[in-house]
Amino acid sequence: MRDAGGQDGSSVSDEEWERFLRESVAGAADAPVEPSARAREVERRLREQSGRPVGWRTYAPARRRRRTGWYLTGLIAAVALVVVALSPQKVVGWFGGDDGGHAEAQSAPESERPQQAPGPEPALRPTLAEPFRGSPAAHWADGAAGITVPKAKATGWMDAAQVGRALRRSRDFMVAAGLDSGALRGERPTKAIALLNPYQKDVQEYLRVALSSKAPTPETDPLLLFSRFRPEQARLVGDVVKTRGRLTYREGKRGAVEVTADVTFVYPVTPAAGDSGGNAEVVRTIVRRKVVMSWDDPAKVITRANTMSLVSYALDMTNGGCSGPTGYFVPPFGTADDQSTDAAHRIDPYDRSKPIDTSNGTTSAGNGCATATRS
Repeated sequence: MRDAGGQDGSSVSDEEWERFLRESVAGAADAPVEPSARAREVERRLREQSGRPVGWRTYAPARRRRRTGWYLTGLIAAVALVVVALSPQKVVGWFGGDDGGHAEAQSAPESERPQQAPGPEPALRPTLAEPFRGSPAAHWADGAAGITVPKAKATGWMDAAQVGRALRRSRDFMVAAGLDSGALRGERPTKAIALLNPYQKDVQEYLRVALSSKAPTPETDPLLLFSRFRPEQARLVGDVVKTRGRLTYREGKRGAVEVTADVTFVYPVTPAAGDSGGNAEVVRTIVRRKVVMSWDDPAKVITRANTMSLVSYALDMTNGGCSGPTGYFVPPFGTADDQSTDAAHRIDPYDRSKPIDTSNGTTSAGNGCATATRS
């Protein structure tokens, strides 16, 4: 066997030479491998890009996308579904504003006489937290917002702007007579009286007797015009009174602008000294009042500026008392009003499709009350 000499002239054994030849053919395990042409091209492009070059075999693990928001949203949705199933009325209330605990879709304003009574409501008892529960009034607007005022047009002796002012003042009268907090507590309704023609003698006499007498007659009952409760007997639940109604107008006598207000008020009340907890008794006194007002031409009628004359006024009420006029509404708490009702005469106090009913005994002594189909 021949000897092989290295660069330094040292000899290499036959075994080492044989291993060198074998590894040259098979390739050494640690021998570097030349990249392919495609790999060299990728590496060249990466090297030309700005920033730190990334090797063609470099592995950068993908950044994990945060899903906290999605997990939280899913959790909230699951909780909401449970709450909807357990208490759907509360969920509706989250999106409906303050409604005194009776979150309902609000009815459109009344612009003309309805064709039928409101649909039935669930038979739910009113509570301090939800005083309008189970009542069509739950869908009505609050206070003055429930009284629709029509568009003003020139009528009689007034131009359009004057008619508009007369309409606003007519609504102001209904608000002062039926919604003023002081008047509701039995105080003198000074705001409403200020809008009445002081030279209309018969009305001024009615006011004098009605607001001073301790034993009013059906003709001198202040409830014909003003809503009043005895503060020692009843108090309002919350500060919301539901209303629904409208104003209409036409030319009246001597060119006057005659405005008719037809408005229903729903007053939730509880005994003044009653339970303030969940077992408190709540009664809804429902009052429909129709008042015809004449805004007279001062050139033809003796009047005072910004006041009107009364043509007529009428009242229909439910849960306001059946034992004869007292000058105040008397809600039937417990056995407070033990006079029997007339089962043969049944009315729906929420039905505004019919003319106001004044024949149910509320303004005539001794006739009792009609039976209300709901309250």
